[in-house]
Amino acid sequence: MAGQITVDEAIAARLRLIIKAGDELYGPDLLSFMLEQAVTESGGLGGMVHLRTADGRKLLLTTAHGLMRTIAGGWAELTVDGTAPGRAVARALPAWVPARPGEDGAGPVLPAGTGLLALPLVAADGAVAGALSVLATEEPGAGRRAALEELTGWTGPRLPDPRESPPEPWHREERPEQRIARDAVSRALWHMSDAFFAVDAQWRITFVNPEAERLLGASHALLGRTLWEAFARLGVDIVDPGLPARYRRAAESGAPSGFEVRWPTNQRWYYMRLVPVPDGLAVYAADITESRAREEERAVAERAAAERGARISELTGALAQALTMREVVSVIADRVLPPFGASGFVVQLVEGGLVQVAGAVGYPQSFLDAIDGSPVGDLSAVSEVHQSGAPVFIDSVEEFSRRYPTQADRPFSARKAAWAFLPMIVSGREIGCSVISFAEPRHLTGEERALLSALSGLMAQAIERARLYDTEHTRAKELQRGLLPRALPSVHAVTTAARYLPASEGIEVGGDWYDVIPLSGARVALVIGDVMGHGLSEAATMGRLRTAVHTLADLEFPPAELLTRLNDLVSDLGDSFYATCLYAVYDPVTATCTYARAGHPPPAVVRPGEPVRFPGQAPDPPLGAARPPFENTEFALPEGSLLVLYTDGLVESAARDIDQGMEHLARTLAAAASGPGSGPGARHFWQQEPRGESASLERLCDDVLAELVPEKQGTEDDAALLIARTHAIASEDIAVWPLTQGPVAASEARDHVRKQLRRWQLAPLTTTAELLVSELVGNAIRHGKGPVELRLLRGEGLICEVSDGSLTTPRMRHASETDEGGRGLQLVSALSHRWGTRYTAAGKCIWTEQLVP
Repeated sequence: MAGQITVDEAIAARLRLIIKAGDELYGPDLLSFMLEQAVTESGGLGGMVHLRTADGRKLLLTTAHGLMRTIAGGWAELTVDGTAPGRAVARALPAWVPARPGEDGAGPVLPAGTGLLALPLVAADGAVAGALSVLATEEPGAGRRAALEELTGWTGPRLPDPRESPPEPWHREERPEQRIARDAVSRALWHMSDAFFAVDAQWRITFVNPEAERLLGASHALLGRTLWEAFARLGVDIVDPGLPARYRRAAESGAPSGFEVRWPTNQRWYYMRLVPVPDGLAVYAADITESRAREEERAVAERAAAERGARISELTGALAQALTMREVVSVIADRVLPPFGASGFVVQLVEGGLVQVAGAVGYPQSFLDAIDGSPVGDLSAVSEVHQSGAPVFIDSVEEFSRRYPTQADRPFSARKAAWAFLPMIVSGREIGCSVISFAEPRHLTGEERALLSALSGLMAQAIERARLYDTEHTRAKELQRGLLPRALPSVHAVTTAARYLPASEGIEVGGDWYDVIPLSGARVALVIGDVMGHGLSEAATMGRLRTAVHTLADLEFPPAELLTRLNDLVSDLGDSFYATCLYAVYDPVTATCTYARAGHPPPAVVRPGEPVRFPGQAPDPPLGAARPPFENTEFALPEGSLLVLYTDGLVESAARDIDQGMEHLARTLAAAASGPGSGPGARHFWQQEPRGESASLERLCDDVLAELVPEKQGTEDDAALLIARTHAIASEDIAVWPLTQGPVAASEARDHVRKQLRRWQLAPLTTTAELLVSELVGNAIRHGKGPVELRLLRGEGLICEVSDGSLTTPRMRHASETDEGGRGLQLVSALSHRWGTRYTAAGKCIWTEQLVP
């Protein structure tokens, strides 16, 4: 581009010189002079001038240049028709006509692969006096055409009227006047500002102007010598070995050519234009050093601007993907610090006059702890930036200490030596300062400072967005934790551990939950569920369902019945609410588990030495879409078994379906439960001491999450996991007696209790237990129906159960002072730790629990 701009300027300068040199020429001399210059400036192979006859019907060839006689002869006399000169005269417009294939060479024809550009010569009175034509291998471009139009526009008004001075036919002989014209051109070339020299057919130098002498040497030492001798003396062959070959190719091709070259004698750049002429080669050399330097500066500026734009665009895209403050700081550390050679970045938010470190990289933790929560101060870089809204650049430790003497110790504690303090402005509000720092003294250029200032706006927007995201995410997690159990209850039947993993994307809370609910008879309910969707509404629904499950569990409903009532609740919430749920009840007396599920994945059962299995059939539809009844599934769950409940977020993702996820879970449970190594590892897990059992389950939860949901991969959905290890009640801790129908039943029951508690070494509980069992058996005999059965269970507490065949539920009532009865259940409530009633397949069971000392 630089060379082209310079060439255009050189052409304009030469045209001015040519026009000045030809001011005194008229007639044939003028046409010959003008045609030579036109061929040269257009890069053509040759040219012709045709003038109209007095009657205006014909065009006569008056001047030719660079054309063989055989070619020019065919163009000696033309009519105003389809030829290029004829079109130019007829239409008063330039005309380009390429050679037609298959021409036989007779008449006005063109050599193959060429074309003729004709321009009208307009006289002073506006009439078209003739045409100037240039033969070329391709149509001249706009710049060269403009040069030709300049020459024809200057020549036309100087032509005589053909009626007064008819045109003379073309001939090859040169008249003395033409030699005079050539001398005038030589004088013009001698004084032109560009270097110009010429060589003959034997490459001997025939002309050198003063500017060319600066390149080749003094003319008296050059004229008559070959160009190659001059090149060898200057060392051109060494610096640019290909330069002589370019000259030879230009001469052989017969077409003008040009190129840029750095000349060895003065190390300046020139644009060389090589123009073949009939008797040799003419060379123009335009000095383009300054324009090339300006173009390089523009190119450097454009590259810098493009690089700045690319960095801004790249950073914008990366920051758009970053959600948390940690992610934003990581993006800035990866994409902003390396190009500047920076070693640290810290985000300092200003709230209430205090500095809060929101994120940092490349700083000692002790320094961050020291500045976090510190006052902004009246004289500090952060204060200056926060108050002025303008960046502050500090090149060295000395400059920092000079500007902020009260904080002179900070560079040492931060291990930094240069800084760029950039304001963080969001919606016209100052929120703090981001600091890019360097381990060594560093002076940032104007371009670098401008780029950092531009980037600071993007970083501020991303930092503010991340700050708000982190705040909302923290609130969401607190809300989620508040809705889930703060701690799982400790029950004798199972040891449990649980995990909740929120989705890694988004700030809205999810609807996954789990629970462990103690039931009567040493049984325990294990619950897990998932409200579909994310948001406060779903979280509220989850809280309602969890509360409802607790209430229904206290009523001792079987799993299928409980889900039926829970389904009614979800259906009443509206058509847009759906939830999955699995409700399981483990009975340590019978070592069995009964569960029902609504749209939820089945539980996994892990036993030592056995493959992991998922008992049960296809699930019923989700709550809110299901039509009861639900199905109960019952299976044996011996002592020490693992029951694993989970939500679909643990086993299902965009990369795997739920079946693949369950297979992965099974492999993980089998491997994690077996422990490292072979047999001994497995025995260590399955034979844990009670005090180490809970920690072992906690580790198992962590192992499962780490395998199924790697930290770097994250999750698109919440995931909940609940693992329970079962503890069956030993047969020696269970005592069952059928009771006689009648008043003696209470006495039998007291006798059984007294003897059994003596065996269990629980004699201190005997008196209270006898009173409780007397009331329960008395109620069963008076208000129920047979058969009546007494069962005692020893675990964390002493459980006393009386069963009968009646479905009538006892209720506590307030007896007046004169009533002789009605105080039995009040006595039961006062003497027991807790009590209640549950329905059984044969009737009902009233139970009490006493604490074991």
